[in-house]
Amino acid sequence: MKQTGKSAEKNVAGTILKILSLVIAFAYFVLLIAGKWIFEPGDAFYVGINIFDRSAGANIWLRSLSYIIFLLTLSYVIRLFLRNVVRKVTHAKGLVDLFCSFIKYVAVIVLIFAILSVWGVDTTALLAGVGILSLVVGLGAQPLIEDIIAGLFIVFEHVFEVGDIIVVDGFRGTVKEIGIRTTQIEDAGGDIKVVNNSDIRTLVNMTSQLSLAISEVDIEYGESLERVELVIKDNLGKMREAVPDIVEGPFYMGVSKLGASGVTLRFTAKCPETQKFQVERDMNRQLKLLFDRNDINIPFTQVVVHEARPTANLNTASGSGEEVRSFIEEQRELSRGIDADENHN
Repeated sequence: MKQTGKSAEKNVAGTILKILSLVIAFAYFVLLIAGKWIFEPGDAFYVGINIFDRSAGANIWLRSLSYIIFLLTLSYVIRLFLRNVVRKVTHAKGLVDLFCSFIKYVAVIVLIFAILSVWGVDTTALLAGVGILSLVVGLGAQPLIEDIIAGLFIVFEHVFEVGDIIVVDGFRGTVKEIGIRTTQIEDAGGDIKVVNNSDIRTLVNMTSQLSLAISEVDIEYGESLERVELVIKDNLGKMREAVPDIVEGPFYMGVSKLGASGVTLRFTAKCPETQKFQVERDMNRQLKLLFDRNDINIPFTQVVVHEARPTANLNTASGSGEEVRSFIEEQRELSRGIDADENHN
């Protein structure tokens, strides 16, 4: 309960801070736009907040605060526009997130140089020094550069998009964000894995094509397989109607296994990856209901006691031991290489 209370307080504080920031930004832009009609010409306050006024004598504190509000608000508005308008129109979620991340970094860098300029720092010389410094730092920050380049390739080659379900190093989840340096993946439990873009070397995109939902059910050995298959034939269409998330199928694939207590039948269907596990559960339910309506028993673990019967005398069996050994050798010769083929497949 304490954690819940702290989380609620944090959310309230964040909401209040966001509202306060929006009010300040709105008031600033109103004064910036309408200031020439509100203030007298040469007013020290208006000159200080007007970043487009290059006249000397501006208050450096007001000018610095003005740059902070202007650039951060402009960056926020651009990113808001990209995420809520451009993303919906173009569906390029990954590219939009990458540009948003890039704009955020650029806004901070421009803000730093703007404030330094207000305080009288020679930004031209500073830029030259930063260029040399960036070259030196770049040699030692190769992993960071690799992450950025890998992120660009991910977006422009459409390896995956925000909202896709991917598997990276055994972690299966939905892509929540593709940043300029990292990618965030959220699994079904809400856990988020942050992966450096350059570390995503092998992955499986589960959303690019329809996924295969598989359902297996057993029937008793004493049940007529042909009768069951006729029941299945007459009801597959109804199963499709009962599970609307199925895109293709369902299909009866036949007997997949002769188990210890029953014959295993396999059914498959194609569906979106996001609905795969729900489709499998729905297919299991429909098959159980179908079998119940048609008196088809699904076996369960049982202990069966058989009465021992006398073993037939080998000498009285038809044929001879030599004939049996000859048959076995013949089958071995005919089936030579099949094991290798199975291992290869």
